[in-house]
Amino acid sequence: MASSYLAPGVYMEEVSSGSRPIEAVGTAVAAFVGFAERGPLHEPVLVTNWTQFKTNFGDFVDGYYLAHAVYGYFQNGGGVAYVVRVGGAGAEGNGHTNGQITSVPMAELPGTSGAGLTITARSVDPELTVEVAPASEEGDDTFKLVVKRSGEPVETFDNVSTKRGPNNVATVVKQQSKLINVEETKGKALAVPKAGETALTAPPPVPEKVDATEYVGNSSDRTGFGGLEAIDEITMLSVPDLMAAFQRGALTMDDVKAVQLAMIAHCELMADRVAILDTPPGLKAQEVKDWRMDFAGYDSKYAALYWPWIKVADPVAGKQVFVPPSGHMAGIWARNDSSRGVHKAPANEVIRGAVTLELNITKGEHDLLNPIAVNCIRSFRGQGIRVWGARTLSSDPEWRYLNVRRLFNYVEKSILQGTNWVVFEPNDPKLWDSVKRTVTMFLRRVWRDGALFGRTPAEAFFVKCDEENNPPENRDAGILTVEIGIAPVKPAEFVVFRISQFSEGAGLEE
Repeated sequence: MASSYLAPGVYMEEVSSGSRPIEAVGTAVAAFVGFAERGPLHEPVLVTNWTQFKTNFGDFVDGYYLAHAVYGYFQNGGGVAYVVRVGGAGAEGNGHTNGQITSVPMAELPGTSGAGLTITARSVDPELTVEVAPASEEGDDTFKLVVKRSGEPVETFDNVSTKRGPNNVATVVKQQSKLINVEETKGKALAVPKAGETALTAPPPVPEKVDATEYVGNSSDRTGFGGLEAIDEITMLSVPDLMAAFQRGALTMDDVKAVQLAMIAHCELMADRVAILDTPPGLKAQEVKDWRMDFAGYDSKYAALYWPWIKVADPVAGKQVFVPPSGHMAGIWARNDSSRGVHKAPANEVIRGAVTLELNITKGEHDLLNPIAVNCIRSFRGQGIRVWGARTLSSDPEWRYLNVRRLFNYVEKSILQGTNWVVFEPNDPKLWDSVKRTVTMFLRRVWRDGALFGRTPAEAFFVKCDEENNPPENRDAGILTVEIGIAPVKPAEFVVFRISQFSEGAGLEE
């Protein structure tokens, strides 16, 4: 203000231009909901690599898919993810009572005839073995118990006994061991086991009923994927262990549909993320079509469906297993966004870590599924296993392609976050020009990146903010209206070469 100038001199002032450039938001932040070995329940935890996941949630668990999905996400180019553990101790997800693995009774150790004792591991460690050996002090009722990891002794309990007293094996192990528990088996007589060694392996988990609401949760309690409403940067949602629960009988197919519908509803409500859905396991092409059309019937521009399942290595179990592809697909979306941009369809990309497919489909089967928006995964000779589809589950042709949906999410969210400064500014022509200039500069960058169709910016987009769409009655109501139109690029899904014969000398018009 001029009135603040009292002494003669030269004064410097920094003046705001009134508008601020729009910064592009991130497009590749995944959210995973499922079962884990350990970790906080119903709490979104940020992880940026596989090591962080293992630190917070443990390793792979046989028969479950959350760890495989997150591993596949990072393996295929993912960089940031939020993980929500559901299920809890003793629930379907872990398959172990109170986080423990029940192992074989000591009577079943090789070469033993003892009975009445059961040994359990305190945590998931498939590398643990237990050896029964002679005690250092000979006695009719004493023996030595040696716990080994990868063949190396890590705990030794010498001169323990099955009799009551301070040397009782169950008492000693309970007081001293950090790795195992030893308990008396009810209804069986105690006997000293003979020498032998066995691995502590997990039995098949006993399915427990997991209600569909365990996954869905709610936003007020910050549970399930409902709790993800509070995290704005998420752009992808995957619930891979939904199928693990179904395989173990803990959920019905109706439950699966209910959870997937809730995933879609969540993404539609947030309007800034897309659900990546898995089909049930073991389906053939016709069965996938029937499931997609007659049972599921999903119709949403905020969801995509992939099939078939892929086989990957399980480092802990030492074998290869089939897993739902949603985690790997999220990684490919992230890789595609980084290398080409969100406007490029995330297809014709190699799936890293995929050994083979649950079913190698034919072109005829693909012809059956592509029109109904089943994004197929195919194996091509000499080209590896690739994603060969990029459609949403929408019946609206305008929103058929996944890259169009994700491009709009990116543009809308960038403009939304980049124009907060406009709120409560005087709603006059000066503000209209500032907003129009700010949005135009951002969309020009988007066009230059190749995301919009048109040889010139005028062909690719328009921004309208003037007196015509901001009449007095709207201004009196405190409303500022900005109309924006963009022409997204569409993928070349069907490449057609028309070849014909022509007579020599006839030539072609240039």
